[in-house]
Amino acid sequence: MRNERIGDYLVNQGHITPEQLQKVLEAQRESNGSKKFGDLVVELGFMSEVLFTKALAEKLHVKYVDLESFDIDAEAVQKVPEALARKHTVIAIAVTGKRLTVATNDPVNFVVLEDIKVSTGMDTMPVLATTSAINKAIGKNYSMQNVDSVVDSITAMNNDLGSTEDEESKDRVESAPIVKLATTIIENSYRADATDIHIEPFKTYTRIRIRVNGDLVELMNISSAVHSALATRLKLISGMNIAEKRIPQDGRFTQVVDGTTLDVRVSSLPMVNGEKIVIRILSTGQIALRKITDLGMSEYNYQLFESMLRVPHGVILVTGPTGSGKTTTLYAALGELAKPNVNVITVEDPVEKAIDGINQCQVNAKAGMTFAAALRSILRQDPDIVMVGEMRDSETADIGIRAAITGHLVLSTLHTNDAASTVVRLIDMGVAPYMVATSLIGVIAQRLVKVLCPECKVPRMTTEEENDLLGIESSIQIFDAGGCPMCNNTGYRGRTAIHEIIHCTAKVSSIIAAGGGKEEIEEAARANGTKLLRDNAAQLCIQGKTSIDEVVRTTFTV
Repeated sequence: MRNERIGDYLVNQGHITPEQLQKVLEAQRESNGSKKFGDLVVELGFMSEVLFTKALAEKLHVKYVDLESFDIDAEAVQKVPEALARKHTVIAIAVTGKRLTVATNDPVNFVVLEDIKVSTGMDTMPVLATTSAINKAIGKNYSMQNVDSVVDSITAMNNDLGSTEDEESKDRVESAPIVKLATTIIENSYRADATDIHIEPFKTYTRIRIRVNGDLVELMNISSAVHSALATRLKLISGMNIAEKRIPQDGRFTQVVDGTTLDVRVSSLPMVNGEKIVIRILSTGQIALRKITDLGMSEYNYQLFESMLRVPHGVILVTGPTGSGKTTTLYAALGELAKPNVNVITVEDPVEKAIDGINQCQVNAKAGMTFAAALRSILRQDPDIVMVGEMRDSETADIGIRAAITGHLVLSTLHTNDAASTVVRLIDMGVAPYMVATSLIGVIAQRLVKVLCPECKVPRMTTEEENDLLGIESSIQIFDAGGCPMCNNTGYRGRTAIHEIIHCTAKVSSIIAAGGGKEEIEEAARANGTKLLRDNAAQLCIQGKTSIDEVVRTTFTV
């Protein structure tokens, strides 16, 4: 049926249920028509954005294009002015003779296509793409073209910026080019899926590097004459004192990139050649929380984790080094536990993601609001579930364990290398072994491993040494990292987590109460079926998802 409504079409195709359709229509009525049907389907989590766009393309008989993998023609991009592209969420992706192929999220909006036709003098052929992919492509393709011109104009204008008075520099730095450069650096870093940006001053140049998939990659080098102005701009917008250049400072600001609001943390540290600025990019609550099914756990680990979350009171600890995804796992667990009939309170330093329906409390050491002080007050707030960002000291650990014994579910993190050593660390911190044994539900140790790019991974056979490492008898085919434009010649695309989960069974608890060591706990856990970090990493390598180098990097111990 040609005029079938999109909601009915999705139900008939089995993408959503009639009940889900009613919920979407209800939400649309509540928004007074300000939100599109497709946006609400995605927002409510009934379909992914890609799945909805593909279904819409089928219904409208329009071609769907995945802009992430499509080779966009730079000449085509130039045909449509940036302002027009951003206004209508469109991007020209190919030119064929006098015909321009345009990616849009609304191919039946003929007014937009007519606008482009008038502007370019070419016939337009619409193809369908997701809104987020179009916004990302617009930012990537237009911003890269003006970075060089921005740097050139700054260098020309600001050769004397380093010597200006501080009050004067505050006004100067509002000049458009430096603002544009600071914005462009953050935008390009976010589009490259970077988590951190390092702006490092040297004698003759300033190097800008970004951390992608755990590794630092060079983004650009700029003239050292620009550094002072760039540092001042970043300090200004993040609320630091721009006149103070001798001591470290911290600040934060928000920036909207491709329709997503980013929470940006800034840290400055005086170096020999100027201030080094490190920027941490955090996505705000606008980006959906990961569900526990999306954490990359093996089926066995997922079932263990789920059974741990069903326990009404006790302590669940997530451990691993900095940047191993502990907070993501905790937030996923909270998303699973936070129901309307329970009171969930968190104490964090800092609050990394604002979540609806959860009471989040920020640590402020200067005001005396430490983890321990906050935790004491939280226990008088009638909580059901408490999340402590980190058990940093013996006082916090002690209060957390006592809270679990008195009938609360406590989630927290620790910095230890594996699950078994976490128990030993708690006892070393001064918590009585019998209290750990009675309150601990389980420990999850995790690491992030890079996933091989499927386009360019290189097959080879394992050596004898690698067979021992992977715990296999004979040589098998594994893959090494290659390098192609799809993965920026790194050989890897994205990361996934590996987990080691120790469930505190009666046997493990009795070993802990008796003051048993790490080896005894590990042995008992393995007898219960616990798979160690190395086992999980080796499994990923055997499946061809990661390389042997990653297995060694993340799990090698002497």
